[in-house]
Amino acid sequence: MPVVSFLNQKGGVGKTTLATNVATALALAGHKVFFIDADPQGSSLDWSASRQGELLFPVVGVPKDTLHREIAALSAPYDWVVIDGPPRVYTVAKSAIAASDLVIIPVQPSPYDIWAAKEVVDIIADVRVLKPNLIAVFAINRKIANTAIGRDVTAALANYADIPILAASITQRVSFAESAASGQSVLEVEPHGPASHEIRALTAEITELLHEQDSEHEDQPTKQAAHS
Repeated sequence: MPVVSFLNQKGGVGKTTLATNVATALALAGHKVFFIDADPQGSSLDWSASRQGELLFPVVGVPKDTLHREIAALSAPYDWVVIDGPPRVYTVAKSAIAASDLVIIPVQPSPYDIWAAKEVVDIIADVRVLKPNLIAVFAINRKIANTAIGRDVTAALANYADIPILAASITQRVSFAESAASGQSVLEVEPHGPASHEIRALTAEITELLHEQDSEHEDQPTKQAAHS
């Protein structure tokens, strides 16, 4: 059961948008998804409450610094867990990171976002002392096409050597806000649109990252046996 969290100590970077859309992509692909809103502001809970009709997955609020200890009991019957993490709440953010297999750090192509990323990168480094297999990646969000800052953000993030950048990026599109207003995702409102294509590409890359990690873990006993 992979646990994927979307975290950045800076607010307004699009964590909830990415988390809800990726969770929807996983659910539409046939997976049983459990969604945790760990942000005290409860934006994902508000999103789910705006929906008319049945939810594709349960959304529960757990803005607690004990999340890493409770997550197994909460999510046992599910295939995937997606966490929408909090900004500016260090202890809860650290607990969400400790609960995760993969941390996705949404970053807008802005120097302010790039500078602010250091806070969550430092927390990840602390957690990796006890959880060395934790994967963390940047996801470029709300990119504006054909702008210099959109092109330069990749080079700027390269300063964080331990955190790679996902190849899939998300462009600034009004369809994300319009779909969120009705508690839906772009995959439901515009299933064949460019925003849906980007979310599917992001979800596929996330899935592949975790598949590669599982394969490495399976290979380790074989390698150890070969050397014994």
